[in-house]
Amino acid sequence: MDSTQNILLASSGGLQVGSKGVRRSSTLICAPIMAESVDKMLIDMDKAKTLGADLLEIRLDHLKAFNDNVDLKTLIKESPLPTLFTYRPKWEGGQYDGDEKDRLDALRLAMELGADYIDVELQVAHEFIDSIYGKKPEKFKVIVSSHNYQHTPSVEALGNLVARIQATGADIVKIATTAMDITDVARIFHITVHSQVPTIGLVMGERGLISRILCAKFGGYLTFGTLDSGIVSAPGQPTMKDVLHLYNFAQIGPDTKVFGIIGKPVSHSKSPFLYNEGFKSVGFNGVYVHLLVDDIAKFLQTYSSMDFVGFSITIPHKEAALKCCDEVDPVAKSIGAINCIIRRPTDGKLFGFNTDYVGAISAIEDGLTGSHKSGGITGSPLAGRLFVVIGAGGAGKALAYGAKQKGARIAIANRTYDRARELADTIGGDALSLADLDNFHPEEGMILANTTSIGMQPKVDETPISKHALRSYSLVFDAVYTPKMTRLLKDAEASGAIVVSGLEMFIGQAYEQFERFTGLPAPKGLFRKVMDNSS
Repeated sequence: MDSTQNILLASSGGLQVGSKGVRRSSTLICAPIMAESVDKMLIDMDKAKTLGADLLEIRLDHLKAFNDNVDLKTLIKESPLPTLFTYRPKWEGGQYDGDEKDRLDALRLAMELGADYIDVELQVAHEFIDSIYGKKPEKFKVIVSSHNYQHTPSVEALGNLVARIQATGADIVKIATTAMDITDVARIFHITVHSQVPTIGLVMGERGLISRILCAKFGGYLTFGTLDSGIVSAPGQPTMKDVLHLYNFAQIGPDTKVFGIIGKPVSHSKSPFLYNEGFKSVGFNGVYVHLLVDDIAKFLQTYSSMDFVGFSITIPHKEAALKCCDEVDPVAKSIGAINCIIRRPTDGKLFGFNTDYVGAISAIEDGLTGSHKSGGITGSPLAGRLFVVIGAGGAGKALAYGAKQKGARIAIANRTYDRARELADTIGGDALSLADLDNFHPEEGMILANTTSIGMQPKVDETPISKHALRSYSLVFDAVYTPKMTRLLKDAEASGAIVVSGLEMFIGQAYEQFERFTGLPAPKGLFRKVMDNSS
């Protein structure tokens, strides 16, 4: 097994940008095998190899019946990949609830029968490692693990924990903590980077997802990728497929630049599919991740190194993000919201701008011109139209600003009237509460743009306006693009309106962000193909 590590380490020296064959990092991908029978485990082990795993974690505590001598021989002999045996007790978050001596005996036997690694908990590690003194096979490694299901301790406490684990005689240190906030992960990165011994540092939960992807950049020994979504051995584990093909894990190395989508919620976002495919297609050494952020100022202060170079901003952070920037594009300043931040390579300063309105407004104009072939009329088809925006947040401001620039008259509808009034006064337009929208039809042929998250997965049956009220609109746009055809758009289509999906806005703003992120032209055809395949 050691030889694999060395080969991978050697290959990571040649950081070949965009090369398909060369791994940029030595971080291994381990598949947890958690079946209830040995036969099913063997099937899963073959599946893990096919999916691209380097290593298999065999969770003995998940077996319903276990005959240690026979079963261990079978599992080790039949395994298509190196094996890591874990027999996790209930007191450390596992399933085993039997005699402690039997448990440790089984792990010793696994070592004797040819396992490559075993994982033993810090609480019993001293005793266990003493018991195998002088008996360890040459290439066999002991991982000593500590799991914290409550929180992530301070850097000082984590440092002390690593020292305690090392003192047991561990070959590899494993620390798993829980993310209360995405900034907790930075402490685990710090420990991993500065550790003198091979370290597995992972942070559980959705806020800890980046620990499982960026460990390849920061020198982690391994990460876990599950065979199927939903079947995890710890909260927040991604699938093997996502690790390898969404995040292009094998191409992440020390020099890889980190980008991401900052939002709450954020797991629905298709941005990582788009940008990672784009990066791969042009040979750009970057990775784009989901960032579930509660406090954007705290996030940007914590991840302030030149490794973290560009962010897309989505609900609810578009306005707060603007206040975190050192410089803001004048258009974005007028809008009062940004959807993109770039860290300038020259001085590390944060530059904010807004590409939302460009994508949305041109998609709406295309929708209108496609239907009204206006004979030789120049100027925007929005000029003089009444443009009703639902929502007074960052995206609402961007669309209202963009439509106003094109000569439209603006009305803002929002759940809280005061926010609608505030934006309408700033931009120059009318305001109404969302509750009044159903009865608002001063004229026919209006344009409606929903910029709220109403109707987004999983609440796909929701809509901001009743179907009968849509008869007054000639075009309806929905910024929500998951699902592609929202309830609002279905109702609008049934009412005879032209519909424009949020996918158009999403792709339009992504072109410009990709070019700012990479300095390269956006692969527009590829972006469309990716979105067609994922919607």
